[in-house]
This record gives sequence, C-alpha cells and structure tokens, in this order.
Amino acid sequence: MASSTRRVHGFVALAAFALLASRCANLVFFLPVDVQPKSLPRREAAAGLATALSVLLGMDQAAEAYEVPALPYAYDALEPSIDKATMEFHHDKHHLTYVTNINKALEGKSQPPLVELQKTAIKDGAAFRNSGGGAYNHNFFWLEMAPTGQGGEPSEKLAAAIKDSFGSIDEFKAKFEAAGAPGARFGSGWVWLIVADGKLAITSTPNQDNPLMDGVDGTAGIPILGCDVWEHAYYLKYQYRRPDYIKAWWDVVNWNQVSAWYEDALAGKAPSADSSTAAAALVGAKRTSSKTPSSFNLRLNFQANSQFGS
Repeated sequence: MASSTRRVHGFVALAAFALLASRCANLVFFLPVDVQPKSLPRREAAAGLATALSVLLGMDQAAEAYEVPALPYAYDALEPSIDKATMEFHHDKHHLTYVTNINKALEGKSQPPLVELQKTAIKDGAAFRNSGGGAYNHNFFWLEMAPTGQGGEPSEKLAAAIKDSFGSIDEFKAKFEAAGAPGARFGSGWVWLIVADGKLAITSTPNQDNPLMDGVDGTAGIPILGCDVWEHAYYLKYQYRRPDYIKAWWDVVNWNQVSAWYEDALAGKAPSADSSTAAAALVGAKRTSSKTPSSFNLRLNFQANSQFGS
C-alpha cells in the first residue's frame, strides 16, 4: 500500500514538474554558467527535467511503452555524410512510426526488451517483424554512429578478425558496400556485419528484418554493424546514389561501440539497443564537442546530466 502511495505521489510530482518546466521561457537557472545555451527549446527542457526527476523518484519505466531514444549527438553532427534534414525525418518521423505501431500491437500486454522480440518476430506476424524489427534496428543504428572523428577505429581484436575473414579492412568495406548495393539488395533493407559461429560474416536482409530473426532471408547471427539502405536513410542528399551514401557512411561509424558489441557477440550476447538502455547511456554523458546537444545539470541533492538531440 505504501509503495503504491509513493508511486502515485511520484507521478503527481513528475507531472507537475514537467508542466512547470514546459511553462518556463528561460531555464538557464538550471545550468552552470559555463554551459548555458543562448536558447533552450521548451520541449527538450521539459523532457530532460522530467527524466531527471523520474530517476530521482526511482520510478520503474521498464514496463512502459517503447520510446524513440534521443540521439546521442545533434541532428547535424553526422554531416557531411548524413545531412541534418535526413536525420530529422529519419529519427523523428520514420523511427517514431515503427515505435508507435509496435506499441499498438502490444497495448495492454507485457513489453519485454526489444531484443527479445526479434527471435520470433517473423513467426509472430507483420507488426513484430516490421515495426518491432524497425524499432530495434533504428535504436541500433543511432548508437553505432558518431560524429566524424569521434568513432575511433576497430579494436585490435576486431581488426584482426576482419583481416582474417575478409583479407583487410579495405576488402571488408568493399564487400560490405557490394552487399548493400541496389543490385545485391534490391529495394529496401539493411546490410550487416555479424558474428556467426564465432566468425565474422556479411549479410543483408529485406525491409526491417535482421539477422536475429528465426527464418530470416539472409545469414543468421548476432549483428554488430548495420547500414540502413532504405531510401529514407539517404535520398534527400544522395537521391539514387546509394553506393555513394554507403561510402560516406564509413566516416561516421562508431567503431568503439562496434568493437564492444563484437566482444559481447563472441560471448553470445546480442546488442540490446533498447530505448531504456540508450537513455541510460546518456545520463552522465559528457559534452564532447561544440555541436553536442544541450546538457541539463539539475542539482537536487543529486546530479544527473542528460543529452538531447537539437
């Protein structure tokens, strides 16, 4: 009974706090002087403060609906490889559609981590395959990219495995690009680097399928790198030139993340890429460049920093 009362009080406090934040025209009083922005969108301010308060109150968000995670960088941070307008449409519209539809399919039901939906997604039907797959694939996609110059290089272990499987990094990239070209992956889909039976392999999948799905049209395995070759991922900038998009995409691959996923895959663990995981990764994250989105520093006997795409 007491825990239920605390939860009710917590939700009331959260709602009131979020409303207060949304009404504030200028929230710079929450920020240290050295990181005060010239302007702060109210929607992002409210979201950041509400998230911080929910952490403070210890609310369990695991059972709530899936969400589109905030990008861990600004919309324009991947330029010139991927333009700002494409990132805005891709993240805010296309990804949101997949999340909205999988939430509808699971309304009133248990919502496990997205990765747990993938294995049986094809058997479970179109909503799980297309929308559940799309939600997972896009969470994965945002995390495996980083602003130019900040993604590092493949770890020594991963680089050695790439050389062993494909001959060299350059040969690997050429084979990956070929697998994602329109002649090899006609229409919409993804091209992947996966771990299968302890070895690296390249495969591609149609639509929002991925290598975790039983019965997938492609090589099954644990993905550690994936390039979205749907037209909405590149058409505003590259039009029909998908090969040019894939070549430019290498400049924004987050090899630090891919290398970590490779270690997990060798142990049989697939990337979770969940909204909650992505959000948790942002808490306490540091600003890494002048283009990095706004940081909130809220002091209420605790400190929580959250980054949100502008």
